[in-house]
Amino acid sequence: MTTTLTPAVDHRGPVTGRERALAPDLIRGAMLLLIGLANSANFAFAGQPGVESAPHGFERVLNFLKLTFVDARAYPVFAVMFGYGLVQLARRQRSSGAGTGAVRRILLKRNAWLIAFGLAHASLLYFGDFLGAYGVVGIASTLFLLNRGDKFHRIALGIWALMAVEVLVVGAMAVLAVVDSSGPAHALTNSPNPSLDASSYLGSLVDRLHEYPLHMASVLPFIVIVWLGIWAARKQLLENPAAHKTLLTRVAVCCLGLTFVGGLPLALVGAGWLHVDQNAVDALSLLSHVSGMFGGPGYVALFGLLVMRLRKQSLPVRAISALGQRSLSGYLFQSVSWMVLLAPFTLDLDLFGSTAYTAALVAIGVWIVSVAGAYAMSLRSYRGPAETLLRRLVY
Repeated sequence: MTTTLTPAVDHRGPVTGRERALAPDLIRGAMLLLIGLANSANFAFAGQPGVESAPHGFERVLNFLKLTFVDARAYPVFAVMFGYGLVQLARRQRSSGAGTGAVRRILLKRNAWLIAFGLAHASLLYFGDFLGAYGVVGIASTLFLLNRGDKFHRIALGIWALMAVEVLVVGAMAVLAVVDSSGPAHALTNSPNPSLDASSYLGSLVDRLHEYPLHMASVLPFIVIVWLGIWAARKQLLENPAAHKTLLTRVAVCCLGLTFVGGLPLALVGAGWLHVDQNAVDALSLLSHVSGMFGGPGYVALFGLLVMRLRKQSLPVRAISALGQRSLSGYLFQSVSWMVLLAPFTLDLDLFGSTAYTAALVAIGVWIVSVAGAYAMSLRSYRGPAETLLRRLVY
């Protein structure tokens, strides 16, 4: 008697709607608004951090809100969620019967394609790409982090404790710099990005090819943020937030408190409500940057608590979650939008004669359009163009 063996597969089909936890999707969808507010301002001002250096009226409020809640505080959320997603993907593959080697091959291939996506994104649209860095960090995490035990992953918690101490030390130095400020008041100004100020698309492309490698190298250290997401996913904090309410509450209060207080002084300078010299502005900028990393776990914990309180999924929640399920497409759609609406060689919009107003309104409008588009895709059970392409390339 001849037995026919069915070849083993090393992957399973897409995760179904019933299998998805609400919190990760809602986090990704909502936080794309903050990513949009940061990147649209970068495009509009052709520099970073993308704030009005001489604000008037409501521009002061926009500067204050952006520097307190958005800058250096939005991207760490996606770093945490990227680490979380690595564990979720590996877990789903293992539950379908894939072996350790097969799971590793899938993750390595997926992250290698993310590097390719990032290179294309950075070359064609926006130098401030994170996809390529996610790919590099994803490969490193797959090789050196994912298959470790719980004791090893506690190292990540120790690193974050040291980072909290660093914030306190930098904060003390910033306070001293403000107290000792005696020179002429220095406004917060934007560091120019040539690719965003280029007069032609070809010129912008050449500039982006020069800017991207340095940017990518500068963000690779966020592997410590990704590692925290790996630890959280191993504990399944977002699949069952009610069981981890105390931990999530402590993380939300401590991390958001640290990140908001750390960004507040620079926000006051950016709004024109605090006047200090150049040395003090530099010290406050450093404080804002190092404290911004705590926005990642802080925002994630906050959304975990929010999901726990939701009694039903309203239409806005479902629509924003649909965008979260298609966050790669939403992220790339934003970059296309900035290029079309804000680049000097395209529409170069100027709303109400204010660059700050233009950046904020365009970001909000593009995000709303992406939410509506994602919800329409979900009604038709369409994964999204970027997600579909990535899955075909990987599998």
